[in-house]
Amino acid sequence: MRLERGLIQVYTGDGKGKTTAALGLALRAAGHGLRVYIVQFMKGWPHYGELSALAAQPNITLVQFGRPNFVNRKHPDPQDIRLAQEAYQHSLDLLANGQYDVVILDEINVALDYGLISLEQVLALFDAKPPHVELVLTGRNAHPQVIDCADLVTEMREIKHPYRSGIDGRKGIEY
Repeated sequence: MRLERGLIQVYTGDGKGKTTAALGLALRAAGHGLRVYIVQFMKGWPHYGELSALAAQPNITLVQFGRPNFVNRKHPDPQDIRLAQEAYQHSLDLLANGQYDVVILDEINVALDYGLISLEQVLALFDAKPPHVELVLTGRNAHPQVIDCADLVTEMREIKHPYRSGIDGRKGIEY
């Protein structure tokens, strides 16, 4: 099965659920026989629950390009820049070959916001997207031009979060 028309989706905002929404889309697509590829920018922590859950899904591939610690926004480590550039090139190659039906670029908006990749690079991904591929970009602070180019934009807005009450992230829920 191929999509007749692939769109560009953006999940952004300061609320919880951007990656979770993209993973839900991945499961739905895989359930219909579509091939899904997830590229995680700026993520290298090996304990996210989705890593083991998705490893059992035959139509979903997930690769991480990041270190297991946070990126310093003002002074990113050269390794963070290198890994983001590798993720970008991997994503570009992936789109160019058109083998997958849904391509999710998790946290690419943050990589752009932090200056690890450029706006021109992200826009080049849009140009490289074959017509049948659904392209999903996640992460806070989506660039206005990215939003303008997208067909669907969803903003997750934080209204209340347990972190504000001193509750740390919970295994199986936040990671």
